[in-house]
Amino acid sequence: MARSGGSHDDSDVCVDVIANATSPDPPPPPLSERLSNGSLVRHVSLTARAVDLVDHVDVLGDEGECSRLIGFLKQTVSGRRRRRRDYNKINELDDPLPAEWWKTGVAFLYAFFNLVFTTVVITVVHERVPDKSVSPPLPDKFFDYLDRMPWAFTVTEVNGLILVGLWFVQWLTLQHKAIIGRRCFFLIGTLYMYRCVTMYITTLPVPGKHMVCAPKLYNDSTGKIWRILRLISGGGLSLTGSHLMCGDFLYSGHTVMLTLSYLFIKEYSPPRWWWYHWFCWLLSASGVVCILLGHEHYSIDVVIGYFATTRLFWWYHAMVNMPEVRQVSNSFLSRTWWNPIFNFLEKNVQAPVPLTISSLVKLPFCRQNYSKVEVGRDE
Repeated sequence: MARSGGSHDDSDVCVDVIANATSPDPPPPPLSERLSNGSLVRHVSLTARAVDLVDHVDVLGDEGECSRLIGFLKQTVSGRRRRRRDYNKINELDDPLPAEWWKTGVAFLYAFFNLVFTTVVITVVHERVPDKSVSPPLPDKFFDYLDRMPWAFTVTEVNGLILVGLWFVQWLTLQHKAIIGRRCFFLIGTLYMYRCVTMYITTLPVPGKHMVCAPKLYNDSTGKIWRILRLISGGGLSLTGSHLMCGDFLYSGHTVMLTLSYLFIKEYSPPRWWWYHWFCWLLSASGVVCILLGHEHYSIDVVIGYFATTRLFWWYHAMVNMPEVRQVSNSFLSRTWWNPIFNFLEKNVQAPVPLTISSLVKLPFCRQNYSKVEVGRDE
């Protein structure tokens, strides 16, 4: 059927708009230019679709129908683009175990601050420890049955260094080390903050007359600062000769590190490593017992240190591994004072951390072989 020149012009305009609406790319060059290199481009399929639309517009013939068709195509293209943007946003948030290293850095600063604050509290409490001649050691049932063994506390610190070193190497091999690291830093910081409170509010006399305490400085602020720096530089260990102050008895920091290292080693290693778990448990248990054999802490110091460490570790991981518990607003676990910190650290962790072990060093002969795949240029 013949058509007037005006309607033919409208059809040309309609086809141009349809081609622009269906393709976000610029208009393709003429066919002769596109075929000069003997290669096909993906605009051919769009051109074929445009020809089909021209035939459809010719059948419709009406300018209103053409406008409605153009509007429909524009809505379709914009809807696809919007769905693509939403899909990309979902993919960005779809990772149930995001690393979020910046949160790990915040947890590290929290732990570092409390460790430094502990040395300050020890220095303050040391000035309040009563003299051995005035306040003898308190009665302790463990001390009544077992005499002091001078070498025992050295075993405690060696075992502690081995456990901390094993946990550090194991942590480096874990795939989700950022999540696990901030959990470790938070627990260390919280336990030592509790220790600062218990040391400051109750100052116990020395547990044995064998202990040699550094002289008191009273109002010598400069000397106290040097003692704090010396304690930090030596890691608070007797092996390094940095810990000559008394008063940090309730509760035992050595018990905290021995127990916490073992708990993290066991929690984040495969169950089939039973021999490794037993070895670490022996190091931890013997180290705790040697604290008492050396008469460096009262029995109550060790007991409270053990209970504080294990209960905080188990409560935290109960909330981590049971999302349905932490989502209940009136649950008893959510009433802890550190629940807002927990929500900050674990907000985006939506699944239990798998025990995925990765290699520390990728050897050159352990390369992955990939098959060569021919990929075409046209879509």
